[in-house]
Amino acid sequence: MNDRERKPAKTADLGDVRLDLDRRRRCGFPEVVFGESKDVAMLKRVIERLLDEGEPVLITRVAVDKGAELAAAFPAGRYNAVARTFVIGTRSVPTTFGHVAIVTAGTSDMPVAEEVRETVQWMGVGCELIVDVGVAGPQRLLEVLPRIVGRDAVVVVAGMEAALASVVGGHVDCPVIAVPTSVGYGASFGGIAALLGMLNSCAANVSVVNIDAGFKAGYIAGMIAVQKHRHNPKSKI
Repeated sequence: MNDRERKPAKTADLGDVRLDLDRRRRCGFPEVVFGESKDVAMLKRVIERLLDEGEPVLITRVAVDKGAELAAAFPAGRYNAVARTFVIGTRSVPTTFGHVAIVTAGTSDMPVAEEVRETVQWMGVGCELIVDVGVAGPQRLLEVLPRIVGRDAVVVVAGMEAALASVVGGHVDCPVIAVPTSVGYGASFGGIAALLGMLNSCAANVSVVNIDAGFKAGYIAGMIAVQKHRHNPKSKI
């Protein structure tokens, strides 16, 4: 039995929240908090405890009014109103590991793409956001391919028919994490059409997360980059 298995898990009981303080040891990164259903008082308690433990903070799905209150209470934090994320600090790594490309089909996909970007950066991974290169104008993707090829992972964020993930997958030699978004007209069914299109991709390197799940895609891409570069001190951007 190794040290990771022997050490007892550490949990903070905050009353209505049981905060997992052992997550970094087990999984490599601290617990990320889903903020949508939590009130500001609860979020403040969580943030204070994470900071007491010396952990960086990432809270997702934070509404604008909650974000403003958290930013006032924690001046060192940063609220991204597009991504709906609140961040304090970044992961404690000596360098920035690797590089992830984040590609959107359209500007309407930006809220999800920004959630991806905030997550990747919180993990200490370099990234670049490339916006509005959907298949309706295929020349736009060709123009930016040099910024996409050669990355550790690519996150493709697209709604409507979501064909962009397959097209990108056919140009790169790395994992492509596809994020279907709820962008589209009636027959898009709130992102289900995009989800099914991505799940049926014929590009072998495409994997798919849930509808609008920017955090999940960013986390997976960040883990790929960190695992690839963590033992190479020269890996930085």
